[in-house]
Amino acid sequence: MDEAAGRPSSPEPSQADGPGRPRVPARFARTLVLAAVFTCAACGLVYELALVALGSYLVGNSVTQASIVLSVMVFAMGVGSLAAKPLQGRAVVAFAVVEGALALIGGVSVLALYAAFAWLDLYVPALVVVSFAVGALIGAEIPLLMTLLQRIRKQDAGSAVADLFAADYVGALVGGLAFPFLLLPAFGHIKGALLVGVVNAVAGMAVVLWLFRRQVGRVARAALALGMIAVIGVLGGTYALADRFEVSARQALYSAPIAISKRTKYQEIVITRQAGLGPSDLRLFLNGDLQFSSVDEYRYHEPLVHPLMSGPHGRVLILGGGDGLALREVLRYKDVRSATLVELDPEMLHLARTYKPIVSLNHRSFEDPRVRTVAADAFSWLRGLDEQFDAVIVDMPDPDDVSTAKLYSVEFYGMVRRILAPGGRMVVQSGSPYFAPKSFWSIQKSIAAAGFATSPYHVDVPSFGDWGFVLAAPAKEAPALRLAPDVPDLRFLDSAVLQASTVFPKDRRSRDVGVNTLVHPRLVEYEGQEWKNS
Repeated sequence: MDEAAGRPSSPEPSQADGPGRPRVPARFARTLVLAAVFTCAACGLVYELALVALGSYLVGNSVTQASIVLSVMVFAMGVGSLAAKPLQGRAVVAFAVVEGALALIGGVSVLALYAAFAWLDLYVPALVVVSFAVGALIGAEIPLLMTLLQRIRKQDAGSAVADLFAADYVGALVGGLAFPFLLLPAFGHIKGALLVGVVNAVAGMAVVLWLFRRQVGRVARAALALGMIAVIGVLGGTYALADRFEVSARQALYSAPIAISKRTKYQEIVITRQAGLGPSDLRLFLNGDLQFSSVDEYRYHEPLVHPLMSGPHGRVLILGGGDGLALREVLRYKDVRSATLVELDPEMLHLARTYKPIVSLNHRSFEDPRVRTVAADAFSWLRGLDEQFDAVIVDMPDPDDVSTAKLYSVEFYGMVRRILAPGGRMVVQSGSPYFAPKSFWSIQKSIAAAGFATSPYHVDVPSFGDWGFVLAAPAKEAPALRLAPDVPDLRFLDSAVLQASTVFPKDRRSRDVGVNTLVHPRLVEYEGQEWKNS
């Protein structure tokens, strides 16, 4: 069929020697098509990874996000392959249109989903629609590319499939590595996807249209060229406006003006500052989750630190707590000989040392000569540790993802137990026994399963709500909840409040829940269920 006029035509000769066609050797023409396959496969995988990464950041629970994206996309790829069968007679035009649509939809996919999350509260339906559209277009590529390869030079189906899949899989490898190591750190979610969309449009449309341009009528060729230019123009214009869009969308997620926003290798750090008639409210968010409010953070950090400090505390280890606020409370004890703080993100440590509002809040705790900081993953760092500590504070973000759930696992607490000195104790921030009771009691049971006796307690933190902790010791009896005789002056906590904190109302008492382990991260499930319904 002549693709411009739709009338029957004789079989098309090789692109290398056909009449009226450029003198391109068949081997070189095949190489160009396979290069386009390689590039389009790389772009396709980047789209998939970008959707998974965005969902993990915005919603949490990377396993669920990956399952939704990949399962919908794989199904859609099958649908797309079937839908492409009738288009094989017009393979050049069809492939150019498919690649243009894929470049446009894939390129703006992250931006569109971010907007759906920030303003419309329709993230999951939008994710399914976008995943299906991208998957269907990726699926349509293979049968059309097979047809184009066969037009260049006829060969047996097995060899053609082998060549095509080899280029496809190698391209996927490159795209899979480029996303986390190049695109995400250098350009971020939105700009990275837009840039890949431009590459997709050029590789999929320009190269193939140049190679097969004589097989397309003049009008169709001009229309496709204009379409390609329009797609690239839209992507380029969106790229230019991406920063302003991101600022607006991010601000829509927070009630107070954003003072600082940083996307690091590990997380997004946002600091908001709300001025009012009273003290300004400085808030720290990591991946959208509130870490502290300057108005009431003392109601969190005093119960976290001071009951633990009633026991041995010459050598203190803080896992997490990169803002330095728990460290501030630890250093109020003059008999603390050393305090080691392990924080995953060096950027968080840098902010805590240099951003004046936080420095003022943590009382320049990182400048104390007793302090040693380590920028490392706490789980991996503990595995190779041969030191011992008298007191360990586990002040980690909530376990709403497998990467953080491992820091609340039986195995993790077992490693902490190994590095405790005789008589040593541990305290763990354990979430809300009111909003997330299953999660709270699963953490308590996981600590107990690692060989600790536990004393759970909870207090009211206005910006968090009812919030709980677990004091633990590797002993037969639960550690006593009390304050040290030399406890410094506190703003919130005293012996009466601490005694009352051990009482749990009926609706917040222990639940029949499982422990959290590396191979069965129940906390991810509990957190997802409970905070979704809170």
